[in-house]
Amino acid sequence: MTEIPATPLELIEWTHGKFEKAGLFYGHGTDNAYDEAVYLVLRGLGLDLDPLQEELNRRLGGKAAMEVMRLVNDRITLRKPVAYLINEAWFAGMPFYVDERVLIPRSPMAELIEDRFAPWIEEDKVKRILDIGTGSGCIAIACALAFPAATVDAVDISIGAEEVARRNVDKYKLADRVKVLHSDLFQSLEGRRYDIIIANPPYVSTREYRELPEEYRHEPVAGLEAGEDGLDVVRRILAQSRSHLNDNGILVVEVGNSQEALVRAYPDLPFTWLEFEHGGEGVFLLTAEQVGGQ
Repeated sequence: MTEIPATPLELIEWTHGKFEKAGLFYGHGTDNAYDEAVYLVLRGLGLDLDPLQEELNRRLGGKAAMEVMRLVNDRITLRKPVAYLINEAWFAGMPFYVDERVLIPRSPMAELIEDRFAPWIEEDKVKRILDIGTGSGCIAIACALAFPAATVDAVDISIGAEEVARRNVDKYKLADRVKVLHSDLFQSLEGRRYDIIIANPPYVSTREYRELPEEYRHEPVAGLEAGEDGLDVVRRILAQSRSHLNDNGILVVEVGNSQEALVRAYPDLPFTWLEFEHGGEGVFLLTAEQVGGQ
């Protein structure tokens, strides 16, 4: 191999070798050095993730190869996730613009949305959806596409996140059905009720946050850390959501590793813990009746 890799395939091999030696953490879209190398190189070159063989073997211009090699160096030296380096992350099979104002999409709830929350709710009765802590807007947009007759309110407390979400809403031409709103949870939503409330709030405990790999330090702290037991925001959602759910509505919340703490804190709540075919855990579902007066 020449000093500068001559083809995308050689560049992938070169990047893989660099990542293997660097001791990186993988948790923002891939789980190993090779897949991370493939993702960075292909998208860094502007290629599809499933390229033709001839594309992998075509000769690169030195400038293109050097730009990807710079991204590889940043991934290693800065420990910055690839999604931030190329400003792209995938959710529910769709690409979204991301930067360090928002968390990188990785929720297993994509699978739930693609299945249209079956069997927990009747698809044709879903008219209004709320996405709490929308970040990049990926959950809100995926919900709007899964339920074309529904409108979606996408709320966030971060002005920067709202800007990113609006950019993605415009990209998918959904501004007529997805409204990005500035709100601290339900604060700006008085009188609004929904058939589905879905939330991927911060749920990392203070201790756990201190122990996270360096890659997570590039994400907004407010999107991750949530107090001593990781439940500061989830408690507020449980306390306030009933007055915003329609009688046959459902509440779906991701709490990740704080699942055990939540069960201990609410021993009488009949959480349904959802299972995912493609991996992931720590997502609960409650009906409006079950939420009650929490």
